[in-house]
Amino acid sequence: MNTSPANPHTILIATGNPHKLEEISRIFEPLGLHAVGLDTLDDKPPEPVEDAEDFMGNARIKAVGYARATGRRCLADDSGLVVDALDGEPGVHSAYWAGAEGTRDERDARNNDKLLRELHGIPEENRTARFVCVMCYADPKGTILATSQGEMPGWIAHEKSGEHGFGYDPLLVVADARTSAELTPEEKNAMSHRGKAAREIAPKILEILSSPAK
Repeated sequence: MNTSPANPHTILIATGNPHKLEEISRIFEPLGLHAVGLDTLDDKPPEPVEDAEDFMGNARIKAVGYARATGRRCLADDSGLVVDALDGEPGVHSAYWAGAEGTRDERDARNNDKLLRELHGIPEENRTARFVCVMCYADPKGTILATSQGEMPGWIAHEKSGEHGFGYDPLLVVADARTSAELTPEEKNAMSHRGKAAREIAPKILEILSSPAK
């Protein structure tokens, strides 16, 4: 059984994605919250089945599933890319849109290639899209204690560009005409969907942690 950490401001993040954990940590640490991932657990619980039809539903499934399995409060996020010309796809299927096999980097490459194929011939004005991130904080009883949501609007480029980030970052062009992958980590966190969601939920978590235990 995994025990609670000595530091009460240590937050278990329900992810094995080191990129997500790093982005959340960059927001949380200055606010006094220490984010740790599933790799810090002695025994990693089985991954919950994310079968909801929206980001909020999947974030709830993960937060509650891991909180119950570990006996600790847990923060989960579900995020993805919503493309208007594709009726919202890939949406909740963003991570495995082009197949689940291979490494994370290989899946990312296939997903980006598929997106470019799907939008081939679509003019720039019809390539609008946005990253969406929903966060849920749950306790071991299965209660959702706090939620948040953030979006990062833009449009899909005609080719990949940039060396930073992960996932669809090389293809989403933001307001200053750079892709998300061309932003520095600091720039991305300032405007990203995950950065916005993390900044919104952090004070809620801090308030919960400072409240007397019931």
